[in-house]
Amino acid sequence: MNYIIGFLIVAVVISIREVKQYERGVVLTLGKFTGIKKPGWRLILPVFQSMKKVDIRVKAVDVPDQDAITQDNISCKINAVIYYKVVDAGKAILEVENFWHAVSQLAQTTMRTVVGQLPLDGLLIRRDEASTRIKEIIERNAVAWGLDIENVELKDIVLPEDMKRTMAKQAEAERERRAVIIKSEGEVSAAENLKKAADMLSSSPASLHLRTLNALNDISSDQSNTIVFAIPLEIVKAFQSYVEKNDRS
Repeated sequence: MNYIIGFLIVAVVISIREVKQYERGVVLTLGKFTGIKKPGWRLILPVFQSMKKVDIRVKAVDVPDQDAITQDNISCKINAVIYYKVVDAGKAILEVENFWHAVSQLAQTTMRTVVGQLPLDGLLIRRDEASTRIKEIIERNAVAWGLDIENVELKDIVLPEDMKRTMAKQAEAERERRAVIIKSEGEVSAAENLKKAADMLSSSPASLHLRTLNALNDISSDQSNTIVFAIPLEIVKAFQSYVEKNDRS
């Protein structure tokens, strides 16, 4: 009797399986799928049943560097990080042999395909759009494996050295072009203002005289300057008229 009790205790002990909070247990009875075990201590009948645990936490898969060719025939290397989690533990075990490896391989081929559909400028400027495309393609396949693709991020886009030099020259030329445009716009604005000032002064001789006197005042602030001043004809005529008026009186 004691042997029987001892055997039953041992059988119960070896039949207990612990499923952690972040895991789900996929149970196979005589080789057939019979259910999912939730967190806690669960009894699994030896010989007749087996259980595979599946981690349902979010995982980050670092996709290795991939050689790709853009739409405009430029070679580059890209890598990415995929964030996903298991939402159906049964499918993750029954529908694919190794879902982690499957996701990584699918991501590699998808990245090369998406890069081949974009020009280099589009890939560099619209990186988020490329990431979204990769995510959508992977997600369509991963749903059948019980996976949810939460996000895909392109980490690096590595270009050949000669392409980097070409892009640096292009960027420098673009900066010079903008500088020339800004300088020319400033000169046009200054010319317009000078023209307006000249028109205002020519329409009012008194304003022209005041502007001349102000210029003399500014120049005379430095005593080391020697000033040679040409008196405008209008001022001479004004003095002449004043002298003639006094002579008549």
